[in-house]
Amino acid sequence: MIVTENGIATDDDTRRVDYTTGALQEVSAALEDGLDVRGYLHWSALDNYEWGSYKPTFGLISVDPATFERTPKPSAAWLGGLARTGVLPRATS
Repeated sequence: MIVTENGIATDDDTRRVDYTTGALQEVSAALEDGLDVRGYLHWSALDNYEWGSYKPTFGLISVDPATFERTPKPSAAWLGGLARTGVLPRATS
């Protein structure tokens, strides 16, 4: 199994971290249950939009629509740290 396009559209980055923590805890539980989990792909690296609305966004990195300047959100650092250490913290909520 490969979990793809898993993310949440929100302006609250703490909520994004909590949501992703919960999803990854379920991936961990699936592994413990013996499922053949091959990967997890977060949705998405850069801000993108759902049909019909420009708010809220999904990305770990915000993109200014006028200048295209990219600014990493705290969730990007959090997920990067998790990838480096392999340690999944508990959700904050």
